[in-house]
Amino acid sequence: MENPKVLFLCTHNAARSQMAEAFLKKFAGDCFEVFSAGYELKEIDPQAQKVMAEAGLDLSEQRSKSVKEFMGKMTVDYLIIVCEKTEENCPIIFPGFRYRMYWPFEDPVAFVGSEEAKLAKFREVRDQIAARIRLWLRESELDWI
Repeated sequence: MENPKVLFLCTHNAARSQMAEAFLKKFAGDCFEVFSAGYELKEIDPQAQKVMAEAGLDLSEQRSKSVKEFMGKMTVDYLIIVCEKTEENCPIIFPGFRYRMYWPFEDPVAFVGSEEAKLAKFREVRDQIAARIRLWLRESELDWI
């Protein structure tokens, strides 16, 4: 039996969905196939790479991926939307998914402030994502962490 597939979906696939992909792979990657994607791709944000490296996770092997790489091409067991804009624009019916969840996180890329304040926002969102994934695994009785 193959592992359930999880797709984290965000508008740009540049920060939040990339962080979520990396954390789930770290916490339970042997139990899931984990992906992330976006609608309007941008490169992975350097601040996201920096704060994830602080958490011991390297995003250099990840790339921004279009949702078109996944829609209708594979069954996704868990579609997890991590941003408000994508929730508003995502089709109600996403072909080939079993469970659709909405975990909104503030967009650290859009945060306006000094470089220090922006980095602090990235860390805050990173930590919220990690905590939300741990909670989901515990609530789902998926005791892999």
